[in-house]
Amino acid sequence: MRVEGKQAMGMQGIRPYRDLHEHIAALDAAGLLMRVDRPVDKDSEMHPLVRWQYVGGLKEEDRRAFLFTNIRDGKGRRYEIPVIVGGMAASRAVYSTGMGCALDEIQAKWDRAISNPIKPQETTNAPCQEIVEEGEILSREGHGVDMLPIPVSTPGFDSAPTLTATNVITIDPEDGVQNMGTYRCALKAPDRLVVRMATRVGGAGGYQHYLKHQKAGDREMPIAIVLGCPPYVAFMGPQKLPVGVDEFDVAGGLAGAPIAITRARTVPLMVPAEAEVVIEGWIDVTRVEPEGPFGESHGHVALEEYNMPMRVTAVTRRKDAVIPSYISQVAPSESSVIKRVAYEPLFTHHLKSTLSIRGVRKVSLHEPLTGLLRVTVVTMEPGTPRSEIWRALYGAAYFKGDCGKLCIAVNDDIDVDSPDSLLWAMAYRTNPVQDIQILPHRGQGHGPKREHDGEEDSSLLIDATMKSPMPPLALPGKEYMERAKAIWEELDLPRLSPQAPWHGYSLGAWHRVWDAAAQRAARGEYLENGKISKELQIEGLKPESRVDPEESEQKLSGR
Repeated sequence: MRVEGKQAMGMQGIRPYRDLHEHIAALDAAGLLMRVDRPVDKDSEMHPLVRWQYVGGLKEEDRRAFLFTNIRDGKGRRYEIPVIVGGMAASRAVYSTGMGCALDEIQAKWDRAISNPIKPQETTNAPCQEIVEEGEILSREGHGVDMLPIPVSTPGFDSAPTLTATNVITIDPEDGVQNMGTYRCALKAPDRLVVRMATRVGGAGGYQHYLKHQKAGDREMPIAIVLGCPPYVAFMGPQKLPVGVDEFDVAGGLAGAPIAITRARTVPLMVPAEAEVVIEGWIDVTRVEPEGPFGESHGHVALEEYNMPMRVTAVTRRKDAVIPSYISQVAPSESSVIKRVAYEPLFTHHLKSTLSIRGVRKVSLHEPLTGLLRVTVVTMEPGTPRSEIWRALYGAAYFKGDCGKLCIAVNDDIDVDSPDSLLWAMAYRTNPVQDIQILPHRGQGHGPKREHDGEEDSSLLIDATMKSPMPPLALPGKEYMERAKAIWEELDLPRLSPQAPWHGYSLGAWHRVWDAAAQRAARGEYLENGKISKELQIEGLKPESRVDPEESEQKLSGR
């Protein structure tokens, strides 16, 4: 594969932004890339191996992007396409490399890009369409999405290989503005996936398009799943921009020049011309299909839910394509780093500029285990008036509907990344009668008990014990982590100091059908899971409706 840098020529001369290949070369030059050439099983070894740099006691600055070049699946099948895990945000240094600036310059760069967007430029000379599969061949094993080396993210619990490092493009059927979001997409067949878009308030822009297509009486919605965008485009997926803003425009603002886009071949959408892979197709807006279980960023396994089946109509790619995969699940992870670096400047800008609150130094989102959305820390200047401190706390709590379950104001002598420091500040710097408030009627939260049945969230101090059975901890099972640890040591990587929890285990809400599905996925037999879930398709249910495993088992037993 090509990882060397080059000057890419566009319609107006030298392209002023890096594609994924050039980004990989930049990571390599900076000592931020680990190349793995020995055989690695994508279904049971790949993500557990990379996970060790998050649960093995390594400092953040020691984390690397992992480039896998010798990939097998659980059946021993070989893949020609390499996979990069951690390539966008294994650490803040990796993210900064993608942004082309120092970490302390990122907020200003985002502010300039959002304020000065640049429209993309269409081209017909698109590397992402050098190889094209369309028509009947998409349904054959080894073709369509089945030819892509997509990892199982949480072996031992996940039921399928799942696309995680996605830029999913949909279009508003009313005003024609495209939206780009990062949604998980589970492989079900060579020509079928199931896409999960968050339906909660403040969730997926693509879901709003889904609702509009339903309202219009359409049966299908066009969709393009992009893998391996230029970094400036890739960073658009997790970023939260105002509704109606086209992410290609803001990506152009980051690049200081138009992003090259091209027309998809089988759907009415524009896609990044320099993407590695584009999966085109149509989402059925009339029916849903079981998807999951899947290890989620809130730190537990998201149990099986009904989500959106996608009919694949084309898979296009570069000749030298590289597949990116985000390592997510329990924070810290690649997905939490990419969101933290993007979200913290937005919170800080909102408090300081939009609300004009005096004394705000910075906003920090607690990352380990809580996954950014539960604990918000606002650092205030010494001597800030009490009224401004409370304005900052209220502003931080209400900025996003799924954030701020616990908001804490501290001074800058407190290390916001140290739970001990935060506990010390709360223990010795607060009088609960005067300094604690509870805010009811918050937006729907993010977590294993999120928005089903119209649940509300609150901002409060909580007893953080498990009161009822919960889904498993979203880490690969113990046997897979131990297997990956042996590979880690074989590669003579930095010495590990395992920190609990370092493997997943059941917390009560788990079923034998999911266990069986996870075992099949880890053996590379996800297609069998796809056949089973297809039999369980039903009409008329809202996406993200929970699947009753007992009911599914009964239906299948009556086949």
